[in-house]
Amino acid sequence: MPNNVASFAIHVDDVQRASAFYAAVFGWRFEAWGPPGFFLIHTGDAEKPGIQGLMHARMSPKGDGGPNCFECTVAVSDVDEISALVVAHGGTIAMPKASIPTIGDVIYFIDPEGNRVGAMRYDTAPHT
Repeated sequence: MPNNVASFAIHVDDVQRASAFYAAVFGWRFEAWGPPGFFLIHTGDAEKPGIQGLMHARMSPKGDGGPNCFECTVAVSDVDEISALVVAHGGTIAMPKASIPTIGDVIYFIDPEGNRVGAMRYDTAPHT
């Protein structure tokens, strides 16, 4: 079995603010699930469901032994568009667009909750 990422979780201070941010930037949908304050994240659609995600309030304050979180990179079609959406919806760019030969273009940003996230436009051209 390959070691593919099967799910992810985003720990946040403000679930409403964070879900609005990710809905605006990536078009993700959120569904209340499980205990109060827990939400499933739908990153795809019926044909291509994407990776299952979860968002919930932090269980302990930042810097108090709580999770540092796993850094995710989201595949996108246009990092410039994502950069603009991040800033427009309260995020900040941590690393502006960089082009990696034969890989693609990448940015890193900080969401309104202080989480670092990557966005990558992968190069689909054949490499010789």
